[in-house]
Amino acid sequence: MLGIFSFYENENPGLTNEDFKPHSSNEAKMVWDLYEKGIIREIFFGQEEHNAHIIMECENKEVSQNILADLPLVKNKLIEFELTTLVAYTGFSRLFLKS
Repeated sequence: MLGIFSFYENENPGLTNEDFKPHSSNEAKMVWDLYEKGIIREIFFGQEEHNAHIIMECENKEVSQNILADLPLVKNKLIEFELTTLVAYTGFSRLFLKS
């Protein structure tokens, strides 16, 4: 069974747009490829901070972390990701409990 993992991007401090330019095209190609393969299931930008939020489906946590570690922006220490392992929501059951 595959796991679902959520990653939140953190840009490392003190960087400018110029720091990202040499890697942006390769980053975009790799992320698109992961999306096309169904590994990245969803990707969003946070409206307030404009940081990427990625939902991935992988064999396990380590595989998902290794995939993101290969991205050019991560390899070049421009960004890091915080991981959350997601599980199915079970909160509906309490809505149906009898009082």
